[in-house]
Amino acid sequence: MPGGQGFAAVAQHLARSESGRTVAVKVVHEEHVSDERFRARFRREIDAAGRVGERHTAPVLDSGPDDDPPWVATGYVPGLSLDQVVRRHGPLPTASVRAVADGLLRALKDIHDVGIVHRDLKPSNVMLTVDGTKVIDSGIARALETSAEAPLTSTGMAVGSPGFMSPEQIQAQSVGPKSDVFTLGSVLMYAATGRLPFGHEASNQHAVMFQIVQDEPDLDGVDDPALRALISQCLRKDAGQRPDVDTLLADPELVKAVASRNTLLPADVVAHLAQQSARLLDAEAAPHRAEPVDRSTVGPRPQPGPPEAVPAVGVPRRRNPNGGLLVGDAR
Repeated sequence: MPGGQGFAAVAQHLARSESGRTVAVKVVHEEHVSDERFRARFRREIDAAGRVGERHTAPVLDSGPDDDPPWVATGYVPGLSLDQVVRRHGPLPTASVRAVADGLLRALKDIHDVGIVHRDLKPSNVMLTVDGTKVIDSGIARALETSAEAPLTSTGMAVGSPGFMSPEQIQAQSVGPKSDVFTLGSVLMYAATGRLPFGHEASNQHAVMFQIVQDEPDLDGVDDPALRALISQCLRKDAGQRPDVDTLLADPELVKAVASRNTLLPADVVAHLAQQSARLLDAEAAPHRAEPVDRSTVGPRPQPGPPEAVPAVGVPRRRNPNGGLLVGDAR
């Protein structure tokens, strides 16, 4: 679900369902609740995201787009973001980058097939798990652009993450699925080298965006010819000259590279993932009891809210203003 970990208009939490499952909950901040255009877009995006297959994305489990405040709960993806992996373990080997590319392309295909353009694909939204690569934020946060769309475009600003934007995003042009293909190239470059293809030594975000629009990508550090060619195709300035997701998935070099799936990630990354999964299982298996809720202070709600839950073990508790949901900040 687009938007990543830092969208200011949504509070993101970890919570535990009544059955003990760990879930991710997003709750819209109060200042956006009264915006009816926002609510309508939020509802549409939840419906669209719910149609995306969950094999490569986080599934929508429940939602309350008409509640005050609106909220949505998705499956929690137990893994490490690509950003965390590169920062802690270094760039990935070529075989792993190719496997990540395959997973991201399949995720983007699922997203595009239901009419969503991600528009904020970046390493913090790419999750590496024991089951493969998954993309989070594949539609929900697009609603956040509704409230800000007019002032942003009127001042020439663009929505997205500098360094992981397409030229058409930066120039506030029409954005389609091939914009995500361009961003994919930047993500794969980061996975392979730990740096970006544009603005590696730029002093500010404006310089980075200028280079994305005007300069050729710096692919130094990508030694494998086939991977370099894949990234280069993705990073073509003209969206019409970029391959689409289906074309890239049919690339014989990529197909051959991921045919054997026994070397997807380095051993140290797999060990880190296993440790994290074990901690999550321990947390979900731990006994838990919801704190009592003083219903006299909550008041009746016209719409059913999210079920009462308690946070996973070790997560700071915090009461959601939606009444009764005990959650912890998602980190």
